[in-house]
Amino acid sequence: MQPVTVVGLGKIGLTLAAVFANSGYYRVFGADINEAVVNQVNNGISHINNEPGLDKLLENAHQGGTIQATTKTADAVSKSEIVIVIVPVLVNDRDEVNYQYIDSAVEEIGKGIKKGTLIIFETTLPTGDTRNRFGKRIEEISGLVMGEDFYLGYSPERVYSNRIIEDLANYPKVVSGLNDKSLQLVTEFYKKALNCTILQVSSLETAEFTKVAESVYRDVNIALVNELAVYADKLGVNIKEVIKAANSEPFSNLHSPGVGVGGHCIPVYPYFFINNGLGSGLVTLSREINDNMASYAVRVIEESTGSLKQQKVLILGLSFRENVKEHTKSSTLLLINELKKKGAIVYIDDPLYTKEEIASFGVIPFLKDISKEIDTIILQAFHDEYKDQDFKDFTKCQLVLDGRNALDREKIELLGMKYIGIGVK
Repeated sequence: MQPVTVVGLGKIGLTLAAVFANSGYYRVFGADINEAVVNQVNNGISHINNEPGLDKLLENAHQGGTIQATTKTADAVSKSEIVIVIVPVLVNDRDEVNYQYIDSAVEEIGKGIKKGTLIIFETTLPTGDTRNRFGKRIEEISGLVMGEDFYLGYSPERVYSNRIIEDLANYPKVVSGLNDKSLQLVTEFYKKALNCTILQVSSLETAEFTKVAESVYRDVNIALVNELAVYADKLGVNIKEVIKAANSEPFSNLHSPGVGVGGHCIPVYPYFFINNGLGSGLVTLSREINDNMASYAVRVIEESTGSLKQQKVLILGLSFRENVKEHTKSSTLLLINELKKKGAIVYIDDPLYTKEEIASFGVIPFLKDISKEIDTIILQAFHDEYKDQDFKDFTKCQLVLDGRNALDREKIELLGMKYIGIGVK
């Protein structure tokens, strides 16, 4: 079996490693700086929750001896013919690209790489980084020449949390290579490893651009419908009804409005364009519109209930979206800031987080025995646990702001509470 190293055992990296290790073609080394993660993988245990099929794949690979994890990235790379890099690139509080983790990983790859190795980056990157930042750095460290002594590819991850294994099988795999030989090796690897449709593009830069463009598309379209939802509020029009009617026309695909856009993809990747010469046009404006939705929601509440000073506001969901324990760029963080500016007392409920984890965000973890003290409720992440949420114990609550237009309006209003959605009053 051909040895492969997957660098980065997060949500996507661990799933990729488990899929590769079950393909029948590859023996996988998983490299990660988190010793606890490495120990779990070496015991056949996944540290990722809510990813259907992952537990079983990892257990199978562990029992079959086709997966092994280590904190020693250079050592794993030295034993492998193929290296997959799926280490995050983030943005800081000023929306500047933060390469800290992936730069560190590339240093280790450069130390361990041997002649003939194929390196494929899957991390979403600013256009040009695979070649100019990482390929060149590996050359500098190793003394090898990319395209001759080692081969370089880029194939962006395109999966969705809670269905990664399904998406790996069903989504076309966009692949690219530094040169013809690199592209050939990348294509052959994914055909064997994933048995999915392969879509070759002409350059590393084309593939990098493609992935960011996908995220920008969603951000811009969400911003469009958020802007329309705010306007619909002014005119007394129900945006949910508008979307249903408009999307009956085959060329219309209005997305759903909401209290904001979160996660480590959609609100992050547009800055890979914005900070690299795109200009202050539609993409930049879309980021502003989506980030301002939390402020808009708080204004709507104030207009309905009056001053929020010393009012007790409960936010349902710390996660950026439903059924995922991930708070990166969560709209809840923006809501917390806006509510605190108004002097509100903020409570958070999220079934995926411990009380201690919630408290670390400077808010009060919600306990059921204070239900009768809550003045306003905001739904931010529509977890499955909230689908049958009964608000009858919130006897003081005046308003439920449905930030995802997902709750049962009739049930809420029967309790004497006011219901407001995004673009739905």
